[in-house]
Amino acid sequence: MLVLFGISWPLNIAKSIRSRTAEGKSLLFELCIFLGYAIGLAGKLISGSITYVVVVYILDLIMVTTDLILTLRNRRLDKLRNSAAK
Repeated sequence: MLVLFGISWPLNIAKSIRSRTAEGKSLLFELCIFLGYAIGLAGKLISGSITYVVVVYILDLIMVTTDLILTLRNRRLDKLRNSAAK
């Protein structure tokens, strides 16, 4: 699951960069995904089972954080476009 999610995030990031809109994106969903990865990583660190999976968690967290930042940027761009259209 972690690997397949990890493969899908770069595609999602590329789409966020190209589209320059947050339409169809859920900030709450992305925050829940981020929280899930953070809790999973914390669980691995607390239990001391530090394996390659920790690296995958960290990479996925970086990509989700990148997409969160892009979503916030795109929401701002959407607001600017909407206010300019009025």
